[in-house]
Amino acid sequence: MDLGTLTQQYIDGAWRQGSSDKTLTVRDPFNGEEIGAFRIATVDDLDVAFRAAQAAQPGWEAMSAYQRRDVFEKAAAIVGRRFDEIADLIRREVGGTALKAAFEIGLVIDALKEASHTGFQIHGSIIPSPVPETENFVFRKALGVVGVISPFNFPFFLGLKPVVAALSTGNGVVLKPHEETPITGGTLMAQIFEEAGLPAGVFNVVVTEISEIGDAFLEHPVPRAHVFTGSAPVGRHVGEVCARHFKKAILELGGNSAFIVLEDADIDYAVESAVFSRFTHQGQICMSANRLLVHRDVAEEFRAKFVAKVSSLRVGDPADPSTIVGPLINNREVQNLQKVVDGAIADGATALYRGETVDNVLGPIVLGNVRTSDAVAQGELFGPVILFLEFGSDDEAVAMANDTVYGLSGAVHTRDLMRGMDVAKRLETGMVHINDSTISDEPIVPFGGEKNSGIGRLSGQATIDELTTQQWISVNHGQTRYPY
Repeated sequence: MDLGTLTQQYIDGAWRQGSSDKTLTVRDPFNGEEIGAFRIATVDDLDVAFRAAQAAQPGWEAMSAYQRRDVFEKAAAIVGRRFDEIADLIRREVGGTALKAAFEIGLVIDALKEASHTGFQIHGSIIPSPVPETENFVFRKALGVVGVISPFNFPFFLGLKPVVAALSTGNGVVLKPHEETPITGGTLMAQIFEEAGLPAGVFNVVVTEISEIGDAFLEHPVPRAHVFTGSAPVGRHVGEVCARHFKKAILELGGNSAFIVLEDADIDYAVESAVFSRFTHQGQICMSANRLLVHRDVAEEFRAKFVAKVSSLRVGDPADPSTIVGPLINNREVQNLQKVVDGAIADGATALYRGETVDNVLGPIVLGNVRTSDAVAQGELFGPVILFLEFGSDDEAVAMANDTVYGLSGAVHTRDLMRGMDVAKRLETGMVHINDSTISDEPIVPFGGEKNSGIGRLSGQATIDELTTQQWISVNHGQTRYPY
């Protein structure tokens, strides 16, 4: 993999250095080794990127759905062919384990394949008019240019998903990847799309820092919408800035997902599902289960089996194929989580299990004796920390699960599927999975959250609804008689 190219900006179909004198160094979160360095983009670079997307977008939208399909199909083939080197880059830049890398790359390939069909699903309509001899036509049109800001946790997929959503609906795109993962979250995609034949200027990647550009990315006059994936506090700011400038904001934010285990659940299976829901990619997933809500009749059995399973997880170097829990993205996140855990224990929580922490690898932690009102249960735990709580009835489980400002994902485990459906429908969350993990994303199912977990949906028809606009054109085949 040519990291010399991938550590440059990609603007208007050309690889170039950023105009700033500042350098962004990308490091392996496990061992601290330097992967590469960028000269970051300035506000002027940003302007060139948005203007390039604006100039190229009409030609891209005018291409047939068949022509656009070819680009996405070629991109999917490229990702499949480069699977091993992309997986290695995810390990080195993101700290992803082999399991995580394979999972993420699979999601990317699915997203690209689905994007190849989106253009065929964009339909207009003819609507009857009360005016004689008049026809009403409603057309779907691309918004124009869309800005995308991607996160560090699943940068390849969570960067590419909104990018292909916008491209597949005929929009131009400028992507600003997270500064921790600018290669897998940005320039790698540019390289793939360039090879796949995407016209120059349609897709641009600017690697920069907020200290350099401030809110210029959000405030630029060209983009009509921004898709942001990240924390709720930053998402609130993105939404506020977009509203001031009459731009659409699609926000996929954090979560505080509840994993509910009813007394009739398959306990062994629920344990397996819960461990996957929390510890995949070290818990650095917005859909990860933060809170285990277990019926008190089975709490003792579940707790013992869950702790035993957690204690068996391989922790350490993501280069080891057997590793499940690797490093957090940086040491700041490790220290922040340790402070949260120590504070919870000081407030009365009990460490049912606490693994060893070495550098950026935070060992798994299971906390018991927690109430939903405790500070630790109210926020998002973006790491390998999970809370164990008990309930006595379905109503109590629903109330506990909903006692949070977040509402992204959730899970309910029970042998009674109708009972599970009843509980799921009462949860104030955008997605619920019965007898499965809280972590799921499918290419044609609307994905998004409620409350502080975000605004808007992507995937399938939701992509078309969010990233196109409607235009009404009426045709009068006769002549209207006006009153004056």
